[in-house]
Amino acid sequence: MSIRRTRRAFLALALCLSACVPAPRPVEPAPPAQEQPPIAVPPVPTVPLAPPAAATALEAGVTLGPPLPGIAPDAAMRAWNAFQASCPALLKREDVSGLTRPEDWRDVCTPRLFESPQDIALFLRDNFTLVRVGEGTAFATGYYEPQIAGSRVRAPGYAVPIYAKPADLLAANPLTGAKGRGRLDESGAYTLYHDRAAIEDGVLAGKGLEIAWAADAVDLFFLQIQGSGQLLLPGGGVMRIGYADQNGREYVAIGKLMKDRGLLTGPVSMQAITGWLRANPEAGRALMRENKSYVFFRELTGPGPLGAMDLPVTPRVTVAADPKFVPLGAPVLLSMDDPEASGLWVAQDTGGAIKGANRFDTFWGAGPEASAKAGGLQVKGSAWILLPNVAAARLIQRQADGPQAQR
Repeated sequence: MSIRRTRRAFLALALCLSACVPAPRPVEPAPPAQEQPPIAVPPVPTVPLAPPAAATALEAGVTLGPPLPGIAPDAAMRAWNAFQASCPALLKREDVSGLTRPEDWRDVCTPRLFESPQDIALFLRDNFTLVRVGEGTAFATGYYEPQIAGSRVRAPGYAVPIYAKPADLLAANPLTGAKGRGRLDESGAYTLYHDRAAIEDGVLAGKGLEIAWAADAVDLFFLQIQGSGQLLLPGGGVMRIGYADQNGREYVAIGKLMKDRGLLTGPVSMQAITGWLRANPEAGRALMRENKSYVFFRELTGPGPLGAMDLPVTPRVTVAADPKFVPLGAPVLLSMDDPEASGLWVAQDTGGAIKGANRFDTFWGAGPEASAKAGGLQVKGSAWILLPNVAAARLIQRQADGPQAQR
């Protein structure tokens, strides 16, 4: 910081010792002041406040869609089987989207024997109504069941631990009852749970939580993002693991970070991300740690993988959605700019990054083909939800009656 110094100027007053005082000069009148034009102040533009984003499908509003188009018989059969598996939950679960009531599903969930897949397509057409939530403009990505090298025990080449849910990971503050994952620290205060960096640095090591060991940290990182996967064991067997819980820390999409930082110049895909991480191991490790979220697993001994409804998800049928905008278990019709992503799906799963109206994540199964398809899928289009006729009719009548109408 610089300091300015100021000088003081002193004027010496001259004393007139002479008795003669010179006559003063005449003072010329000042020119008349010219009137200045007024300063033009530009008007301040008013910025309209953006309306608050809808929190549920009911708030976003629904409109009737077109009649259900023809569905290929095999696709109708696959979707019907997945829908029927979802029916027990639909009949008892509160629909937080506000679109349906449990009793709305009773008739369409009644077990039926169909003579042919064509009969299923006709039943869907006659008993369901397509509705659009909000603008109906959809965005879909893909997910899959990773297959990575792993071992049930620590062995040479298998040094990355896969942890079960720790006992000290709590879903709510036991002192206040406030919801939110965390733990009690040494002083008894409720605090955030350990983040990815702390866990990778060994804060949970030696506590008997290791259910298996992975061969590669990058592979395990992406298996955590997918939420479930298969461990290909050294002896040729397979161990299937599924989501048990999450540490409650924020999820950060490293693909977006890489794009924003200029690390990826082409399309953002899982293949591009993993290629960069492997080519830059130290920087890649630091980048992965910016995603503080960490997933814990359990072994799955039955059919799987399991979705958010605790049901096995089905390749090319199950779609993850935000339950605030799509009833979990409901069929969904997607019309996307990728023909393979278009068609009839069933909302049986959720995802940490799958938020908002008309946001979907399509499931493609396991293996290299599923990985290649899901890893690069980013498609746009339109979406409609298939609701029982009685639920759709009530929603349309409610909107016609005005905002004060009750469900």
